[in-house]
Amino acid sequence: MPPRFPARCLLLLLLGFCCGASFSSNINIGGLFPTGSHEYEVFRFALARHHDAPKLVPQVDMVDTSSSFAMTYAFCSQFSKGVYAIMGLYDRRTVNMLMSFCGSLHVCFVTPSFPVQTNNQFVLQLRPQLQDPLMALLEHFHWTRFVYMYSSDSGLSVLQRILDTAAEQSWQVTSVNLDSLTESSFIKLLADMDYKKDYHVIIDCELDRLNSILNLIAAEKSSQKSYHYILATLGFLDLNFTEFQRLGANVTGFQLMNVSDAAVQKVNQDWLDFDSKDLKLARRRLKYTGALTYDGVSVMATAFQNLRRQRIDISRRGNAGECLANPPAPWGQGIDIQRALQQVRLEGLTGNVEFDERGHRTNYTLTVMELSHTGPRKVGYWNENERYVNTAIYRPVVEEFYGLQNRTYIVTTILEAPYVMLKKNHEQYVGNDKFEGYCVELAAEIAKHVGFTYRLELVNDGKYGSRDPDTKMWNGMVGELVYGTADVAVAPLTITLVREQVIDFTKPFMSLGISIMIKKPTKSKPGVFSFLDPLAYEIWMCIVFAYIGVSVVLFLVSRFSPYEWQGDDSDDEDEQVLSSGRAPHISTSELGYSQAVQNQNQQKDKDTPEHTNEFGIFNSLWFSLGAFMQQGCDISPR
Repeated sequence: MPPRFPARCLLLLLLGFCCGASFSSNINIGGLFPTGSHEYEVFRFALARHHDAPKLVPQVDMVDTSSSFAMTYAFCSQFSKGVYAIMGLYDRRTVNMLMSFCGSLHVCFVTPSFPVQTNNQFVLQLRPQLQDPLMALLEHFHWTRFVYMYSSDSGLSVLQRILDTAAEQSWQVTSVNLDSLTESSFIKLLADMDYKKDYHVIIDCELDRLNSILNLIAAEKSSQKSYHYILATLGFLDLNFTEFQRLGANVTGFQLMNVSDAAVQKVNQDWLDFDSKDLKLARRRLKYTGALTYDGVSVMATAFQNLRRQRIDISRRGNAGECLANPPAPWGQGIDIQRALQQVRLEGLTGNVEFDERGHRTNYTLTVMELSHTGPRKVGYWNENERYVNTAIYRPVVEEFYGLQNRTYIVTTILEAPYVMLKKNHEQYVGNDKFEGYCVELAAEIAKHVGFTYRLELVNDGKYGSRDPDTKMWNGMVGELVYGTADVAVAPLTITLVREQVIDFTKPFMSLGISIMIKKPTKSKPGVFSFLDPLAYEIWMCIVFAYIGVSVVLFLVSRFSPYEWQGDDSDDEDEQVLSSGRAPHISTSELGYSQAVQNQNQQKDKDTPEHTNEFGIFNSLWFSLGAFMQQGCDISPR
């Protein structure tokens, strides 16, 4: 037995050497980056810092990530070169193409680009999703009406989540696609938001575009104190708030990278010193997309170290295959690399780096930031377990305005009794002691409460402030505030719409309304003709004359109209003697001549019919009265 022990040890050592030799010492890593991108520079920097075996050898193609043809050619080129995994960026136009290639060929693609909803396990998304943190902030701030500005690259999935929640909770959401807006249309949108008082805004886009939007808002608006912005980005400290901070807006956002961590500061300093001799301009600190790229390289290095430690053979021998083959021929070792990448757990620049079964980041923590008058500060954090936790500690007002004590502020005002007046012996005083009045005492109390020094100065032109319609320039106290001559105005200044667009007003300390005074009417008992009071005497006379005139005209017309005359046969004729069935016969021989003529005339009068007219003067008056009272009448004109 003892002599055989060295042989067994030698056999085990030889077997271990052969297995270790089967794992390549150089791992080809592909890269797809836009020319001159920040992520590509960080990719080079991260590879230079990783010296442990196996060595990662980059195969980088500078490509237009928005071109499907260019991305397809670059991807197939790297696949034919035998890369083990690819890191790079994509665009909304090329993301579906990349996912299709990765799923068909079993090639892992690690990306710091915006996350997408997919079940493709070969695409590892380093950037965490913002839907849940954003919804937690909306719930914390109790927003039920807001404007959501988004880019089509990253905002569509968030928009869908917001619209679904809005339908459930009856929110009023106005969605604006930034890709379809020009600069002039965006300025018009800002004016429309002011008019509708839409003061809650969410902006969801990439860093460069977000910076330009903030600068445009700062250039168009002189004050933002009524607004509250939520910036749906993971690099709150990467934004430039120099112009935006002075507007006084409430700004909230997310920060992924903990810049106060010692390890992060060490890497950031090494990044600033990396290739510094060849640079014409000094580097800026790492952005959050660069930190994601650095963590992506760390994930790759750790995964291949784990594969090497487990002695898993992933070498690519012979021809790498054709990526456009039909049907596609997937790479056999791709599953092993995908599992190794997905199982990596490490603490990187962006915190805990961990992936779920779909390749999405999980178990991460986001810092919630807020823009204060002293700069960005932490107000809370969010994670999957605790959701949003508010950790902000608001200091007293005196501490907030500590910086105000270091300078003297110019307070402009105007002489207007009893608000601001010169003392009778003002020549004997200097400074603020020359003035007296309500506004003078108000300014003194505010300065005493807040803790700052000020100097009262009368406005140069003696005007309150209006805008010239031709030059668009402001004069008076408003002009001094707009152009920075004065810091504050304390005066009986009327709040108007045009002034509110350029300066901020406090709540009014006095409300004066324009009123009209009239004599209190004396009460009197109603008389017999009190019903005539609603109309004037002239109106009643016109009504009476019109009534009489219409009746007379109706009477005259009925006199001349043949249709108003009716024939009426007499009902008083002599009764007929019906004893013999014949009328009595009168003989001229029996009566005298005169009696016979008289009887003949009476018989003629009885045979002639009588014509009558219903519209006499009284009936005409009655018909007009009935028509005036809208009551009708029994007779009507024919």
